[in-house]
Amino acid sequence: MSDCSTCVVRNRAICASLEPDELQVLSKLGRKRKIKRGETLLWEGDPAPVVANIIDGVLKLSMNLHDGREQIVSVMYASDFVGRPFGKESPYRVSAMTDAEVCVFTRSSFDSFAKEHPDLQNKLLHRSLDELDRAREWMTLLGKKSATERIATLLIELSDRLSVDGCSPTSRYLDRFELPMDRQQIADILGLTIETVSRQFTRIRKQGIIDLPDRRTVIINERSLLKAVAGVA
Repeated sequence: MSDCSTCVVRNRAICASLEPDELQVLSKLGRKRKIKRGETLLWEGDPAPVVANIIDGVLKLSMNLHDGREQIVSVMYASDFVGRPFGKESPYRVSAMTDAEVCVFTRSSFDSFAKEHPDLQNKLLHRSLDELDRAREWMTLLGKKSATERIATLLIELSDRLSVDGCSPTSRYLDRFELPMDRQQIADILGLTIETVSRQFTRIRKQGIIDLPDRRTVIINERSLLKAVAGVA
């Protein structure tokens, strides 16, 4: 694999805490891998032989219900870490929602490296706590927020992680991004029906808060208003 110091997510990934000589060692343990949309990296309930940093693209974590339906439990973006260090099985399926690129490590080699680098273990702990906080926030969203609030909250999160064209997420106008999921997947994530998702998109668009040039593109015209709809500060 190429030198970790040139990685585009270097300063945001868990390896940001490592020194240059440590990065050189880590780079020899990993390999870059491209994943096509729909391809699976880890299977739910199966041995988890690898962990990975996401370099580009969007992945989903999902679980199968008893009747075969899929429940998406989390969406992961560039710089996020996926897999289960120091574990044996994956509690969820990890698959690509878009074409993606990941930096893959065998779990055994990554575990050995992490044990020798306390700063990396500390980073992993903080990531785990952040994910726990996010899960708790998501429970509030699913349990208490209205359909409109759920859609608005998801759009803000996607804007924060996916905005393009040099638009800052803190800018009032023209946060633009491509939805990595379709309407049915959005419904699955938010615990809504696909019909409700479509109605709420239309409702927010008619208010002038967002534009929807096509089925995938979202432009946020009034971020402050969208946050107000979402009920977030």
